Amino acid sequence: MENGIGFSAPAHGEGDVNTSSLRAEWQRQHLDGGTMDLINRDSSVFMHQSVSTPCLSAVRRVEGIYIEDHGGRKYMDFHGNNVHHIGYQHPRLIRAIKSQLDELSFAPRRFTCEPAVLFAEELTSLTPGDLNKVLLAPSGNDAIEMALAYARAATGRHKTISFWDSYHGAGFGARSVGGEAMFRSGPIGPLLPGAQHVPPFGDYRNAWGVREGSGVLCANTIRYVLEKEQDVAAVIAEPTRAVPYIPPPGFWQAVRQACDEFGAMLIFDEIPTGLGKTGRFFSCQWEGVEPDILVLGKSLGGGVLPVAAMVANEKLDLLRDYAYGHYTHEKNPVLCRAALETLRIIQDEGLVENAEKVGAIALERLLKMQQRFEAIGDVRGRGCLFGVELVSDRDLRTPDPQLAENILYHCLAHGLSFKTTMGNVLTFTPPLITTGEEMNRAMDIVENAFNACCAGS
Repeated sequence: MENGIGFSAPAHGEGDVNTSSLRAEWQRQHLDGGTMDLINRDSSVFMHQSVSTPCLSAVRRVEGIYIEDHGGRKYMDFHGNNVHHIGYQHPRLIRAIKSQLDELSFAPRRFTCEPAVLFAEELTSLTPGDLNKVLLAPSGNDAIEMALAYARAATGRHKTISFWDSYHGAGFGARSVGGEAMFRSGPIGPLLPGAQHVPPFGDYRNAWGVREGSGVLCANTIRYVLEKEQDVAAVIAEPTRAVPYIPPPGFWQAVRQACDEFGAMLIFDEIPTGLGKTGRFFSCQWEGVEPDILVLGKSLGGGVLPVAAMVANEKLDLLRDYAYGHYTHEKNPVLCRAALETLRIIQDEGLVENAEKVGAIALERLLKMQQRFEAIGDVRGRGCLFGVELVSDRDLRTPDPQLAENILYHCLAHGLSFKTTMGNVLTFTPPLITTGEEMNRAMDIVENAFNACCAGS
């Protein structure tokens, strides 16, 4: 299908698109006139984009694990753009931000402030190994751009290796290393030179057509490219793919070894999966592999303010005559206070441990559903990051995006919000504060959706 400028629409990727007839029908049935009026006003003033504008609905209030629309309908938010690890409107965070606004609201460049130093000290005390130097930025995309700049400068090279189907941000550097057509293809012209891609690991679905061993093939492919090119600056990837896909044992150790052998940096993008999402404070801690650069964002601002960070090994602190992390709000005391309080809340409330516990409840429920419903081809995840891949033929593993969309809107109609990825994967990223009771209630909604939408259940 071509759009108005003559380019074919890209395949399903990072989220469910907003142009489907099912979405229009769901809106007709479930949204009141006032909400639709606000959506239409939004549509008239914002540029249209496949996964945002025109919008699904309009939010009036958020609290805990819930969003509430303008019609008063409440949804358990198992999407949240991965910003709501500590839940929405956390009272302790709101108090801290208000207090900081009264104490010190801004620090001009060339000046530091106590919230910035306290936050950087706290963050580097938590990051693995020798990741002990920080740069802050207003968004995860900016932090990715900084990481790319430092990898280039440290190695004297410009090439990168990353995964097809990945997402790392919307700036030109980040979209160049990203691997989704929705963000990198079409009429925008050439991207960064040297941004090379390899197929990602994932035994259930992969470019090699194998049903086991994709991790070995992927690691060998990365090693092969590193060896042939000889001048790659960095390998950049999510240690746990947010699709989601869990790396097989030994995968990242093999990639780390190849990077060391051929002089490339290893950059881990933990913007969606860090800060406890997978049941470890950092996803890479599951693998026991330390990157040269770790990038954080999204949930770092507690679901209130945009904050991101690049944390690097001090050996990369070698650009003192340049300014590649030069942002007006680089050490904004309000942003830093929000990030500091978020880190403390995650630790004080045991949210990393809770994520692992309630995620196990969800996986157990979903695996039982898989035994009942032929359409569930695969269940995978860690902690509060888990997904269900839907197929029309289990033996052939044929993707079933239509069923995925049916399930999505059935769950929305019954008070559970999540997203689809790659067209046929139901992707759940609930807050880390989700209780066992709430998780079971959410899984009840999912199971009822399968009962309603699957023939021969």
